[in-house]
Amino acid sequence: MLAGLELGIGEVNEAGGIGGRPLELVVRDTAADPQRAAAAVDELARLGVAALVGEYHSVVARAAAARADALGLPFLCSSAVLDALTEEPTEWVARLSPPQSRGWQIYADFLLGAGHARIAVAAQPSVYWASGVRILRDYLAPRGGTVIELDMGALTPTAVCDELVDNRATALLLLVGHPEPAVSVVKSVRRDQRLAEVMIGAPAGQPEFAEWATLLGDDGTAIPFLRYLPERLSPLGARVETALRERLAEAPSFVAFEGYDTVAVLADVLRPHGADRARTAESWPRVAVEGTRGRIHFSRTPGISVWQWAWPPIQVVDRDPAEPDRFRVLHAG
Repeated sequence: MLAGLELGIGEVNEAGGIGGRPLELVVRDTAADPQRAAAAVDELARLGVAALVGEYHSVVARAAAARADALGLPFLCSSAVLDALTEEPTEWVARLSPPQSRGWQIYADFLLGAGHARIAVAAQPSVYWASGVRILRDYLAPRGGTVIELDMGALTPTAVCDELVDNRATALLLLVGHPEPAVSVVKSVRRDQRLAEVMIGAPAGQPEFAEWATLLGDDGTAIPFLRYLPERLSPLGARVETALRERLAEAPSFVAFEGYDTVAVLADVLRPHGADRARTAESWPRVAVEGTRGRIHFSRTPGISVWQWAWPPIQVVDRDPAEPDRFRVLHAG
């Protein structure tokens, strides 16, 4: 995400900045900690920033959004998907990534299309994972699907394998942290001969990371996950992909594109009025920006409390067993 943000800001400044002044990125690491995120928002607000951007972890983004809303600080959330990003509707927060309900329902459609009706979820305690379980259960149950929840606070990876056998599950979804316990669960399932036909899935996108491939090798392939890219990148997207690849020395994830698009939107909003926070927040519904993954505009969406891009492209992909660095598109929505 940081690479995408930095690339976007560099291009804005090369083109003259905002009103002749350079756009400056002030970075604070939330370290996936909601309390650190809230403290970072307080600090950045005191420093006089024009707006807040970023965040990948949904629970952390929720803490940041709550503080931004309370302080009257515009927040353009780049990559977090939890539907309830704020408790009440807010004018201060907009989001580029699709809400969890939309992405995970598309993932559920993929599961049904692939013939999976008995689906186990290995889940850790978290608002985000609990929300995912609820979305899957509510969507699959009327369509003949069953969701079997496995509590990773009580089960070892080996015990997960026994539960899969006992429950006759045909798919296991990893609703757990990366790298652990996700990596250990994958290794255990892959090595259990009783589970040779069980599909492992990871809707939250853990296999996107290069570290996933490094830690798991061939065991990390053929594990479908969600990512937010179109089937074909636009000319802008292709140019940005090349620049990001050079910057990262590897293929960029969809999160890098989200970072770049964040700056494209924010620069467009800031140009007419500079750092006026209230006018920035008022501008969300007027955004019409060409991003790397399509034209971006925000609207109010039922059940979503923030200004939402409706809709980013959504794919279900996996790493190709024949070529682990290559991603196969299995389903799109």
